[in-house]
Amino acid sequence: MEASIEVSGLRKRFGRTMALDGMSFMVSPGQVTGFVGPNGAGKSTTMRVILGLDTPDQGSALIGGRPYPSLRNPLCHVGALLDAAALQPSRSARNHLLWLAHSQGLTARRVDEVVELVGLESVARRKAGGYSLGMRQRLGIAAALLGDPPVLMLDEPFNGLDPEGIVWIRGFLRSLAVQGRAVLVSSHLMSELQDTAGHLVVVGRGRVVADTSVTDLIAGASDGRVTLRTAARSEAMAVLAEAGATVAATDRDTLTVSGLATDRIVVLLGANAVPFSEVMAHRATLEEAYMELTRDSVEFRATGAEASR
Repeated sequence: MEASIEVSGLRKRFGRTMALDGMSFMVSPGQVTGFVGPNGAGKSTTMRVILGLDTPDQGSALIGGRPYPSLRNPLCHVGALLDAAALQPSRSARNHLLWLAHSQGLTARRVDEVVELVGLESVARRKAGGYSLGMRQRLGIAAALLGDPPVLMLDEPFNGLDPEGIVWIRGFLRSLAVQGRAVLVSSHLMSELQDTAGHLVVVGRGRVVADTSVTDLIAGASDGRVTLRTAARSEAMAVLAEAGATVAATDRDTLTVSGLATDRIVVLLGANAVPFSEVMAHRATLEEAYMELTRDSVEFRATGAEASR
């Protein structure tokens, strides 16, 4: 089966709320695709439609060229983690996986393989109700892997993981993509996606805002800006602003400058005897690029006193 997800023109309304308004994108094999957007952007609804849990008013969602309801033994085609808490707390982790495996014609041996893959061997026979959130995340990932599917969809898989767990899942997701799988990861943690995803689908208000590589997105957000480190911040801001630059203080001794080339900044500072320790082309973080893209798509925004809390 082809490893891909194809979402085309999805529209979905809940009462007066338009949850999806023409959502379209492709998740290709061989890379981790980050799926990001503000609360209410339509991420969860899209994933539910892909898995046949919600029916769209218009459009289609295909896994390997086929709709989810037509898949026989679906865990062998697509593995998904939407809610790490969706388990029977009185059942052991291993028995939870055995129950899922039995429903798909899979063996106990496969259960033990995925338990080892996600690092739960020592606690597999403990009741899942006593698991931490991070352990439940690992169990959910094990369940998604049971059928060795070519397509994986994980909603907020970094939640609840300790630093060791985050390092583990970064490498684990990349290894799954290297195997040729299509991996879709929804997350609010831009710093983790920057180190994990090769491609990004950014959504807002039920539509795709950007569908691009992480490298290109960061390059676009970095374009034309310069980072300046100086102990004379006020003097530097005055000189550069007078020359027509847009200058923003980003730290006690750091400025971000737009509208002037690096060499011109150096000349101006030298001519005005303004000391500085570093001038370099600014490289935006994925979070900066994301915030810039989704500025107009945020549903709820703190203002005034609330914003400073």
